[in-house]
Amino acid sequence: MERAERAVERFEKAFNRLKEIVDNPSLAQIFSGEFLIEICIKRFEFTFETLWKASKEILKLKGIECNSPRSCFRELIAEGLLGVEFEPVLAELVKIRNLAVHVYDEKTAEELFKRINSPEVVKTFEACLEALKKTVKGNL
Repeated sequence: MERAERAVERFEKAFNRLKEIVDNPSLAQIFSGEFLIEICIKRFEFTFETLWKASKEILKLKGIECNSPRSCFRELIAEGLLGVEFEPVLAELVKIRNLAVHVYDEKTAEELFKRINSPEVVKTFEACLEALKKTVKGNL
C-alpha cells in the first residue's frame, strides 16, 4: 500500500508542476516560446509516466497486472475507477507521449504543446488523480 501511496504522490507532484505551465499564460511573456514548449513537453512526459506507474501500482493491489500505459488505463476504466468518457483522451495521452519522446522538429513540438494545453488533457489528469487518491485513501 505504501508503494502505491508514494506513486500517487509522485503523480500529484508531477501534475502540479505541469499545471504551473498550463495554467500560467503570462509565462509566455517571460520565457521564449521554444523554452516554454520544451518545459511543457518535458513536464507532460513526467506527468504521464508517473500517472501510468501509479495506476499500475493501484491495480497491482487489486490483483491486476498491466504492463503498458494503454493496458493500465483500460483496466482503470474496467474497474470503474475512471469513467468510460475518459477513454478517448487517455488514448490521446498515449499518442502525445509517444510523439513527445521523439520530438526533433519545432513544428511537432508546437503541435504537442497545443495538444497538452487542451482543457481535456488537464481534466483527464485531474480525474485520474482524484480516482487514484480516492482509491488509496479508501484502501481499495
